[in-house]
Amino acid sequence: MSRIASVFARVNHTALIPYITVGYPNVETTLKVVPLLASSGCDIIELGIPFSDPLADGATIQRASYEALRQGVTPKLCFELVQELRQRVEIPLVFMTYYNPVLKFGLEQFCSKCAEVGIDGLIIPDLPPEEGKELEQSTGRYGLDLIYLLSPASTEERIRLVTSRSSGFIYLVSLTGVTGARAKLPEELESFVARVRERTEKPLCVGFGVSTPEQARRIAKIADGVIVGSRIIQLIKEDNSLKNLCSFVKGLRDALL
Repeated sequence: MSRIASVFARVNHTALIPYITVGYPNVETTLKVVPLLASSGCDIIELGIPFSDPLADGATIQRASYEALRQGVTPKLCFELVQELRQRVEIPLVFMTYYNPVLKFGLEQFCSKCAEVGIDGLIIPDLPPEEGKELEQSTGRYGLDLIYLLSPASTEERIRLVTSRSSGFIYLVSLTGVTGARAKLPEELESFVARVRERTEKPLCVGFGVSTPEQARRIAKIADGVIVGSRIIQLIKEDNSLKNLCSFVKGLRDALL
C-alpha cells in the first residue's frame, strides 16, 4: 500500500492536507515548516514548486511563488530540499506544480527524480486528463500518484474521466476561480461533492477557499480530506516564530475529529 493510500485507509479519519510554496519566505523556513506541519497532525503535505505563471493560484500564492523565484528556487532545488525533508518526516509529500516545469525537466526524468527523493504524488492543475496519458505512464512506472482536479463546473463526462484516471485521491476545487482564503464556502458544495461521490469510491479532498476550522468541519462531513493553502502561506508570512501557524493547524485537526 502506498503512503497516500495508507492515509485514506484509516477508519473515520479525515485527512488534513496543507499547501506551502517551497522556498517561501526562504529555504530555512521550508525546512522548519514541513516537520512542524507533520507533527501538528497533518496527513499529507503539498509542496508547491514556484512557477512564473501560476494560473490556478490567487494573489497570496502568486506572491509566494514570485518571492521564491526571486530567491532562486528551482525544481532542482526543490528535489534537494525534499531529499533532506524525507529524513525528517514520514507522511506523504506531494508536488503541486504546473506542466511546463515538468515538461522542461523531462517527464521520465522528473518522475524518476520524484521517486528517488521520496515524493509520493503530483498535482498539476493545468494538465487535463485528456492530455495526461504520457505522464500517467511515467508516474505509473515510478509508483507515483497523479492527482487530477474537478470543479463545480465539471461536466458529467469530465467527472467520469477524472474519477477513472486520478490516483491517490481526487482534488475537488470548492469553487470556480483561483485559490485564496475566503469568508465562506459555496452553498452548493455538498451537492457538488455528492455528484462526484456517485461516480467513485476514491478519496475526495476539497480545497480552494478553506481558511477556518468551521469550514474544515463542514467539509469533513462530506469529504475524505481538507486542503488548506493560502491561509497557511499568510500565517507563515505574518509570524516568523510559526506559533500562530502551529495553533491554526492544531485547530483544524481538532475540527476534523
